[in-house]
Amino acid sequence: MKKVSVVVPVYNEEGNVKELHKEIVDTCEKAGLDYEIIFVDDGSGDKTAEICKSLCPLKLICFRRNFGQTAAMDAGIKAAKGDYIITMDGDLQNDPAEIPALIKYLEENDLDVVSGWRKNRKDTFFKKFTSRVANLLRSIIVKDGIHDSGCSLKIYRRECFRGVNLYGEQHRFIPALLKIKGFRVGEMVVNHRPRTAGVTKYNWHRAVKGFVDMISVWFWDKYAARPLHIFGGLGMIFMGIGGICGIMTIRLFLMGLKLNRNIMWPVMTIFFVIIGLMMFVFGLMSEIMMKTYYGVHVDMPYNIRYITMDGEDITEEALPDIKGRHLIRNQ
Repeated sequence: MKKVSVVVPVYNEEGNVKELHKEIVDTCEKAGLDYEIIFVDDGSGDKTAEICKSLCPLKLICFRRNFGQTAAMDAGIKAAKGDYIITMDGDLQNDPAEIPALIKYLEENDLDVVSGWRKNRKDTFFKKFTSRVANLLRSIIVKDGIHDSGCSLKIYRRECFRGVNLYGEQHRFIPALLKIKGFRVGEMVVNHRPRTAGVTKYNWHRAVKGFVDMISVWFWDKYAARPLHIFGGLGMIFMGIGGICGIMTIRLFLMGLKLNRNIMWPVMTIFFVIIGLMMFVFGLMSEIMMKTYYGVHVDMPYNIRYITMDGEDITEEALPDIKGRHLIRNQ
């Protein structure tokens, strides 16, 4: 039997975590699954962590401060031991009852990733509007074939995350990142419920960050392995424009016109040639940096405070099994 790891980032969700945990346990027990539940407390300022410590079975990962949903999801995924990894939000809007259906859909269609599609969303107008705009932009820029990448309810095969580190707001673009690597991605309509406790953490700041990360995913897909192609190409274009301006400067000189009275063309020549050379050199430097990136290990952008299993602290000797290195623990 395949083991299932349910990963849930939580932040100030004291009114939801207990009921969410109960629903996950009931669903997994009813389906006869071999499972583990991992909650990642993203530096909550309420009683979320204290409530989680009383829950069983549960592995709890607590951050020292708020590092963001993507970092929390990355930490939970790296701590997961299951063959299948299921992610969901901690606000009870994702329905744990969909877990068996996600597993079935993944296996029957021989997929590596199944993303939930909240076709009938129970959200505010602002969240629906921004989500539709983001989905439109994503369909144009990223082209991952997913209708609702913002839905956290997803299932992945464990091997999807070998060598994958998540940053910024990239949890929305995990299917796109994995599709770039050649994994098979699909989606399934899932139930979505209205929030009954707590407040939403979504705002325009996250929307802007998400758009920037969308551009990052696009660049990674097109030019990560060959940044010289885009920067060198732009450099050649600018130098070409500079060349045209240089021809105009020579033409003015041959016509006997004084260049000090027609200074625009000489200035534009120098400007575009210099910018073109800078872009080309930047492309070469980026090429070297990407080769270095692929050759070394990249550190994690977060710091874990402590980890508990069923309310008990995990010893420091067990920590390297989670991240492959010793972590700084709270003194």
